[in-house]
Amino acid sequence: MRAIHLQLNGQPASFELRPGTTALDALRDQLAITTPKRGCQPEGSCGCCAVLWNGRPKLACLRRAEALEGVSVVTHAGLPEAERAILARAFVDAAGLQCGFCTPGFAIRVKGLLDKHSDPDEVRIRRALDGHLCRCTGYGGIVKAVQRAASAWPDGQLEPTGTDPAVGGSLARYRGRDLVLGQRPYVADLALPDMLHGALRLSDHPRARVLAIDVAPAEAMPGVRVVMTAVDVWGQRHLGLVEPDWPVLVAPGETTSCIGDVLAIVAADDEPAARRAAAAIRVDYEVLPPVCSPEDALAEGAPGVHESRPNLAGTTVVRRGDVDRALAASAHVLTERFTTQRVEHAYLEPECCLAVPQPDGGLRLHTQGQGVHDDRRQVADALGLDPDRVHVVLEPNGGGFGGKEDLSCQAHAALLAVRTKRPVRLELTREQSVLLSPKRHPLVMDYTVGCDDRGRLTAVRARIVGDTGGHLSVGTKVLERAAGHACGPYRVPAVDVEALTVYTNNPPSGAFRGFGVNQVAFAMEGMLDRLAERLGLDGYDIRERNVLDPGDRFATGQRMDSGTGIRRTLEAVREVYKRAPKAGIACGLKNTGMGNGVADVGRTLIEVDGPDHLTVYTGFTEMGQGLLTVLQQVVCHETGIAPGRVDVVVSTDRPVECGMTTASRATMLASEATRRAAVELSRALTDSRLDELVGRSFAGEFVCDFTSAPGEGGDDAVTHVAFGFATQVVLLDEQGRLERVVAAHDVGRVMNRAGCVGQIEGAIVMGLGFALTEDLPCDGGVPRSVKLRDMGLLRAAHVPAIEVRLIEVPEPHTRYGVKGVGEIGLVPTAPAVAEALYRFDGIRRTSLPMRDSPAAQAVLPRRLRSDPPSAG
Repeated sequence: MRAIHLQLNGQPASFELRPGTTALDALRDQLAITTPKRGCQPEGSCGCCAVLWNGRPKLACLRRAEALEGVSVVTHAGLPEAERAILARAFVDAAGLQCGFCTPGFAIRVKGLLDKHSDPDEVRIRRALDGHLCRCTGYGGIVKAVQRAASAWPDGQLEPTGTDPAVGGSLARYRGRDLVLGQRPYVADLALPDMLHGALRLSDHPRARVLAIDVAPAEAMPGVRVVMTAVDVWGQRHLGLVEPDWPVLVAPGETTSCIGDVLAIVAADDEPAARRAAAAIRVDYEVLPPVCSPEDALAEGAPGVHESRPNLAGTTVVRRGDVDRALAASAHVLTERFTTQRVEHAYLEPECCLAVPQPDGGLRLHTQGQGVHDDRRQVADALGLDPDRVHVVLEPNGGGFGGKEDLSCQAHAALLAVRTKRPVRLELTREQSVLLSPKRHPLVMDYTVGCDDRGRLTAVRARIVGDTGGHLSVGTKVLERAAGHACGPYRVPAVDVEALTVYTNNPPSGAFRGFGVNQVAFAMEGMLDRLAERLGLDGYDIRERNVLDPGDRFATGQRMDSGTGIRRTLEAVREVYKRAPKAGIACGLKNTGMGNGVADVGRTLIEVDGPDHLTVYTGFTEMGQGLLTVLQQVVCHETGIAPGRVDVVVSTDRPVECGMTTASRATMLASEATRRAAVELSRALTDSRLDELVGRSFAGEFVCDFTSAPGEGGDDAVTHVAFGFATQVVLLDEQGRLERVVAAHDVGRVMNRAGCVGQIEGAIVMGLGFALTEDLPCDGGVPRSVKLRDMGLLRAAHVPAIEVRLIEVPEPHTRYGVKGVGEIGLVPTAPAVAEALYRFDGIRRTSLPMRDSPAAQAVLPRRLRSDPPSAG
């Protein structure tokens, strides 16, 4: 093989050229430089793989490995220590990182920018960041980080600001410096001696009977250690979070349900060999016409997406009062249909798992999933093992937003590792991630809403149909949540809602930030705006007459408690809306905790494991929301112990099972459980020094088991433990472009101020994309494109000014009174945009994304402006 020679961080380096590899592959896999991340290779859209290439920021995934000949490459390790310190401090202090996966790439770009422009203005900064994506922060914190870094560049110093460990302060993100500089490894950065690499062979068709799978061509290839098909799965072959309808591997004689179904898996000595072998597997099919819409799936005589299951996967009904009578007596009644689109999560870290066989016959999994205990349960089922013999460790999660709740490649890596008795790391390509992972549900929503002559709501009738794709994931729970929230944060005396979850052969739909609530908010808020126009009211006044107050009943019948803060959020933006002729306003609420009859549990264990150190164990996933930082703060707040002496670990190795990190529940449940454990530790410290408590542990548990399942509970039904509330105002400029968003959010109690604001900013930007540009249209069950550049994701230059106003109305069930903020941030955004656009051009838009609007046309790349939006 040909040797390639280069300068790497100022030192000579070389590697043997492998055919078909990129410069990023060579740096990561052969030269062990893992700070540049594989986000979208070979697309060059996300910016995660940025390095200094002969002194200039370049994307390593766009260059072939042979192009490294004679090149000087500098990564974070090769930067002067003063610059490393400035970049790390600036990003951490400005809350310019959340999951951290994109941050090393941004840091390299900032280095290149500041070397050319010592004092860049905001416009220049946003333009410089155009080649990078961040799915978490909303870019505001990143821009502030650049400005802060510029104040000390290149060899000055920045005084730390994120040093307040008290609850409510802005303590710096836990291990934030390591994340900025790429020193905290994600799963794909881990390597072990004797490690093999896995790869998947996906279906070529969304619906086809598999006649035969020929693995011989793969087995004959150099470096291949094993090829496995369905016959090799010795445990349970069908898994799932709600229903076991998702095959680990589809067997000959079975029919695929979607394009992301897995037919075979390979383990080989290196990743290129594994991928080549997977591609060489030959499959014979009987190709069948796919079922591509819920309407077709529910038609009489429609083929079953699953042979043993009806296409109607579930129905949720919410009824109170006599809707027919209420509508007949209403002064105004309006009916409208709304549709929303399928959306890709587009987290920047593709799914990856490292499975390590243990000497006792068990298995250790290093994963980035959203529920280590659910991962353990399902993988144990696939292996036929007792769950206690499978240990799961959460490595940093490079973004989730709900899309990493389901298993992706964990079971496949585990099967290969147990079969070969060697560690196996299996990383999905970006294309595989898009094809395999669940999306945001496309919904069709028919609403009829009545009000009296003063604009007070009288009744809501809604019929909602959701396309859950080829596998259920948590689809019935998403539609359950949509049904329960279908009336928004408003008093409605009579309610008749029916929500259907329907299988199709489209890519699976599952959990995604908002969990069905942002879709129905688009519809319900749109109906309010239409009623307001009929009555001659503005958007504020009709909402002010209808928002829930303590004692009022939510759509499901739950009586709202003292933590109901929607009116305060509305009042907080009144003047902003009233003064702006081209502004849209919308309200929203989002449950905190799964509720609906499911117990919400938080558990924490604090271990004193050294004379000046303790570790906090939890079962909840840190995926950028800052949970680990909050738990660190809680311990410091209650005990007075310094943050540097407190570590936080997510693992199944301790009795801290909490369930999935979903439903905006982790901060509320985990902070209360941690507070209880920390209080016990604090009491012990009144009689003992910390070094005298080495070996002691302190457990905290918080259980909410008083909610009612849908249709149960009667007049005293309690659907959810708590809710978050928000009102947002979106303002447009004279050309109809996004100018400003003002968002008032009732968060119950601010736990980490910088992190809370950053979470809301990021959710708003995701909501703007949902409203205007983001789409994953499919033809015949196959996405038109799997490239990030074609998904309408917003970049830094597209984002308007965002002002977050935090309101604190404590929820009554916890000492701190905290509510979830991760999802509520985008619930009101799309309807607020829609109403602002209507006030600009007089067009009522009922389908998302609103790509025809001037606000969308201003930010969409030219190639997407003519691409029609799609809800299918």
